[in-house]
Amino acid sequence: MQRLVIVSNRVPAIRDRKQPAGGLAVALRDAIRDRPSLWFGWSGQQVADCADRPLGMDTVDNVTYATIALTHKEYNGFYQGYSNAVLWPLCHYRAGLMNYNRHDQQIYINVNTLFANRLAPLLESDDMVWVHDYHLFPLGRILRGLKVKARIGFFLHIPFPPWSLMRSLPAAAALMRALRAYDVIGVQTEDDARNMNEAFAVLGIPARARVFPIGIDPDSFATCAREGQGLPQLRRLQQDLRGMPLIIGVDRMDYSKGLPERLRGYDTFLKRYPEYRGKVVYLQITPVSRGSVPEYQSLRAELDQLVGHINGTYGAFDWTPVRYLTHPLPREQLAAFFQLSSAVLVTPLRDGMNLVAKEYVAAQLADNPGVLILSRFAGAAADMDDALQVNPHDSDEIATALHKALSMSASERKVRWERLRTDVWRVTAASWARSFIAALSEVRTA
Repeated sequence: MQRLVIVSNRVPAIRDRKQPAGGLAVALRDAIRDRPSLWFGWSGQQVADCADRPLGMDTVDNVTYATIALTHKEYNGFYQGYSNAVLWPLCHYRAGLMNYNRHDQQIYINVNTLFANRLAPLLESDDMVWVHDYHLFPLGRILRGLKVKARIGFFLHIPFPPWSLMRSLPAAAALMRALRAYDVIGVQTEDDARNMNEAFAVLGIPARARVFPIGIDPDSFATCAREGQGLPQLRRLQQDLRGMPLIIGVDRMDYSKGLPERLRGYDTFLKRYPEYRGKVVYLQITPVSRGSVPEYQSLRAELDQLVGHINGTYGAFDWTPVRYLTHPLPREQLAAFFQLSSAVLVTPLRDGMNLVAKEYVAAQLADNPGVLILSRFAGAAADMDDALQVNPHDSDEIATALHKALSMSASERKVRWERLRTDVWRVTAASWARSFIAALSEVRTA
């Protein structure tokens, strides 16, 4: 069987290699379990000197993990700088937040070159190489320059903007032309494929982008929700709620997630529907990420202010409208909280897919499911028509959706959930990986 070579910015941490808890490791679990595999990328470590970074090698079952460290300068320029201060906001339609400079762009190219130079000697002639995400846009072109003949595919996990926006990136045309090195290019949605292919057309490049929507392992998440029913944290939450319905939101702290918009929608909900004051609780779980970046510090300050405003305006001595956490919860506990809740708010301003929406559906009980409130701008919205879809910029629309969710009959909730469940179990992490690998397998090599 052909070896599968995964290349990503980060390689799963040692603790996650046998029992992945989330992210790309979960999505690729079946693909790498069934064949000999190599996973190459950054170790997560930083070193002072570029000479002081031997290639780390570790084999777990049939997967070999090959990792390298980055210098502090490379981490700042490649990861914090060009990847997350330029490409991330641009691909999420926030070009005004780009913090571009040529120095970071050059470091981005240098790190991709480093990855290629260290990976190429590890490759075998019949390998299939699968490169992941915006950190590594040019990697395929550099590998081809090193005479790598293997099949190389690329998958973009985040959105891809229209060319009218993408062209605001200096050297955007060169980045797009670099993508020609890939045999298969996958994106999450039809919108992303159309945007990328229209950009190719402007540059005289044949259409290359194809849609491979990603999913979750719904059986595993449903099992987590069942097993979490005995957790003491769940019992304490149930006691605190005293029978009140729970609204939940779970997102990494990021400006793409529509967090301030969500809180404003909840504020409007309590203002328009005063009968819910003292009778509903909203739990927002928002682990801090990239906390040293000014835009994220500003976002956190805004969220703190909004939570304080809502609790100060509507709260009582025995009722807190918003419970707000900035640290992650264990997967089993989160799944149990999902099952307990009456509704979830998933309101990104732009998202590649958004797997929280699918996890929520997977966690529900068939006889008493909660309601999914979902932004129209999440990639998942394309196949989740039975969610209550909202424009996150419209606080009144969020308020109306919350009222509808909390007053919805059990029969309607069941019908909506059954239809959502069908999609979540149809498009899974395993089916996504199989379909992409099958497409890459069909490519003829020279």
